[in-house]
Amino acid sequence: MATTLGPGTRAMLNKVPEVTIWFWIIKVLATTVGETGADFMSVTLGFGLPGTSVVMAVLLTAMLAFQVTRRRYVPWIYWVTTVLVSIVGTLITDNMVDNLDVTLSVATAGFAVALVAAFAAWYASERTLSIHTIHTRRRELFYWAAILLTFALGTAAGDLAAERLALGYGPSALMFAAAIGVVALARYGFRANAILTFWLAYILTRPLGASLGDLLSQAPADGGMGLGTVATSGLFLAVIAGLVSYLTLARREAVSP
Repeated sequence: MATTLGPGTRAMLNKVPEVTIWFWIIKVLATTVGETGADFMSVTLGFGLPGTSVVMAVLLTAMLAFQVTRRRYVPWIYWVTTVLVSIVGTLITDNMVDNLDVTLSVATAGFAVALVAAFAAWYASERTLSIHTIHTRRRELFYWAAILLTFALGTAAGDLAAERLALGYGPSALMFAAAIGVVALARYGFRANAILTFWLAYILTRPLGASLGDLLSQAPADGGMGLGTVATSGLFLAVIAGLVSYLTLARREAVSP
């Protein structure tokens, strides 16, 4: 049910899921699919980066329009949109690096600046960056813009660590997992700001997922486990579908009389 915030302004129910362990698990899985799914379409299916980018941008635009016109959180719509944002964010970085010859260090720094600017614009407009108050169209658009930038930034940072700095996919995944652990300790051990730690963890899950995706899908000669993009993407999508179905059923039971 919509509520009134002010003259001419109608609020929706919060459009972002509750932040639980299931949220973080699906988020990491979605980021991994963003890495392997983009590679699957551009390389395995032979669409190439330009063709894959066009197809996924169209799909994301359609799904995002569907998402923002809903008046409440619908699990499958939200998470399909998130997976598509993950893939498009990956493609944005890949196009910049592979087709425009932008270095990974420059791309990482550029997306970091762009994300800070997006947060600044969001806060200047709404006076909050909390995901618990995404109940107006404008706030939701700020939210998805920030999400897209976190995926692009995470892709660049993950590739920078694993490839350009030659850390390897496994050590990179462990490094980003440890960084998330530090953020969690700061939040729950030292009562650090909830909004700041949420966004730091959200950003770090992207390079973690990217490193995990590459670790599983890449050939052993390249430092991976050789599962390939098809098997990795299919496995993670199946798990996402299962978890989203579970959450959907749990939500229906919770609201039923």
